Amino acid sequence: MSHFQSGILAPVPPLARHLFFAIESVDALGQLPAVLTALLPLVDGDATVVGLGESLVHALDGKLAGLRAFPALSGAGVDVPSTQHALWVWLRGDDRGELLHRARAIEAALAPALKLVQSTDSFRYKTGHDLTGYEDGTENPEGEAAIAAAFVGDGAAGEAGGSFVAVQHWAHNLDHFAAMPQDEQDKIIGRRKTDNAELEDAPESAHVKRTAQESFEPEAFVLRRSMPWAEGGAAGLLFVAFGCTLDAFEVQLRRMAGLEDGIADALFRFSRPLTGGYYWCPPLRDGRLDLRAIGC
Repeated sequence: MSHFQSGILAPVPPLARHLFFAIESVDALGQLPAVLTALLPLVDGDATVVGLGESLVHALDGKLAGLRAFPALSGAGVDVPSTQHALWVWLRGDDRGELLHRARAIEAALAPALKLVQSTDSFRYKTGHDLTGYEDGTENPEGEAAIAAAFVGDGAAGEAGGSFVAVQHWAHNLDHFAAMPQDEQDKIIGRRKTDNAELEDAPESAHVKRTAQESFEPEAFVLRRSMPWAEGGAAGLLFVAFGCTLDAFEVQLRRMAGLEDGIADALFRFSRPLTGGYYWCPPLRDGRLDLRAIGC
């Protein structure tokens, strides 16, 4: 029986580590089935969530409807980059040392066919806030609505219970944001920081207006599981959004970039995306990743 990776639906953990892997070279393609077999015992779908990129699916001679590479977009004075990778692993936990050792075990299992090219630690701030101090994911669907938004409901063998995910690193200029008056900060987000209430008179550029999920046709609901990150002098939000397709996230992103009406999201006044990737999170079958949808 197939079931979704439960870590997707669970609340964000205190700590997490995101691993991004690339295929070492075309010479390594023949080793991919073996390293994926070695990976399976290390993935429970709860503490460890896995997503496959389009290049990995193609390298396995598979094809999955709806999976594509992340699009690079240029909008109203903003650029959204694509840094697509072959595999994404989301390690969830509450002990940084334990996350380190799990990451090392996964990296060893995937070598030499898949090479770790980026690793980012993230953390829960307050009760689930962005580093700007605003609550993150306020409009997340809940209960059955969350399941409907995040997971494929039916399809061929190995598709039901799967989920598509968009992953981006956003870098914040926190000094610039902190220097703004509170009223100006609220108008950028479209909510009051003090009580999280949505502003009735928020400008059209406010983030909540740019991404109002019910304002799209069809409605564009996603399940967000974003967490802050900080490394050296840089910091921001590691944005993660799960969906039954990639379409809902992409129409939101296009509107944020101003491609719909020429109005860019006010978030770009203090933050910018550094990365962007799309992945397919297979369902589970008998406690293991179900790769039948891609012919494995």
